[in-house]
Amino acid sequence: MTLRVFAAAGLALALAGCTTVAPMQQNAVEARWAGQPAGVFFAQFGPPIADVQSGSDTLYSWKGGYRNRKVPATYAKKADGSRGKQTSPARTEYLSCSVQLTVSSDYIIKSVRLVGDRRQPGGPSWCEEVLAGAKAS
Repeated sequence: MTLRVFAAAGLALALAGCTTVAPMQQNAVEARWAGQPAGVFFAQFGPPIADVQSGSDTLYSWKGGYRNRKVPATYAKKADGSRGKQTSPARTEYLSCSVQLTVSSDYIIKSVRLVGDRRQPGGPSWCEEVLAGAKAS
């Protein structure tokens, strides 16, 4: 009798572990490049900096999209609409993009993981601008 109880409990636990998992949301870069030949990516953006074999797949590390962007100073507005006190100084942002591409044995991109990126408030990230074809600002 106890064997049946343990077997039923084990079956219940096994079935409880079976759940459907929603697919991971793709980033704009992965949406653009997943399913495309890796050679096209590397021809357009430059060669990878490293690669590691992972079973039948290859993980390529890529870095590029280097750019300096000047960000102007911002100022508070006075009640009369004129420029007031400086709220942040002008600065230069040093931008680059780092991704890891998972590429199948037939050289097709399976996934793109953003490793190093900079998101702009209210806009696309730098990797999205460079790699997904969003218009650079």
